[in-house]
Amino acid sequence: MMQTLRRSGGSLVMTIPKSFIEQNKLNEGSSVELWLAGNKLTIEVRKKPKYNLAELMAEMPNEIPMVEGWDNSQSVGMERY
Repeated sequence: MMQTLRRSGGSLVMTIPKSFIEQNKLNEGSSVELWLAGNKLTIEVRKKPKYNLAELMAEMPNEIPMVEGWDNSQSVGMERY
């Protein structure tokens, strides 16, 4: 597939084919990773990782001290909302 580069400010830009956008569910603001190897440019779509509480808690170090009474302290901001 051939693309023509256009100038935008101090950069050269090209469009991404609609089929690639739809296939990878991209939209304005999506992040992609660019890989350069010699004269080749590769675009990789990185999916956002999905976390669950159990996995996140398993990664917590055991050395973090517990704060007694934190759950009974007064609200200081928007905690309730």
